[in-house]
Amino acid sequence: MSMLVWVMMGIAIWHFTVWLPDRFYGGIVGALLAAIAGSLLFGFIVSGAQVPGEHNTHLVAAIESIPGAIIGLAVSYWYGGRVEGTSRRSERRPA
Repeated sequence: MSMLVWVMMGIAIWHFTVWLPDRFYGGIVGALLAAIAGSLLFGFIVSGAQVPGEHNTHLVAAIESIPGAIIGLAVSYWYGGRVEGTSRRSERRPA
C-alpha cells in the first residue's frame, strides 16, 4: 500500500512542473517518470529496503516520498538542460 502512496505523491509533485520551463529530459512525460521513479526509490530506501503493507502505511509514507520526487525532477531537469545545451552549441558551429 505504501508503494501506491509513493506513486501518488510523485504524481502530485509532478503537477507543479507546469510552472517551470520545459527542459526536462523526455519532456513532460520524462518529468512524470522521473518524479515517480524518484519517489519510489527514495521511499523504498527510507523504509529500510522493504515495502510496508496496508496496516503499516501512515501519513508519514506520503511525506517521506516528497524529497525523492523533487530529486528525481531536479536530475531530469539538469540532464535535459545539459543535453539541450549541447545540441544548441553543435547547431551554431560554422561549417
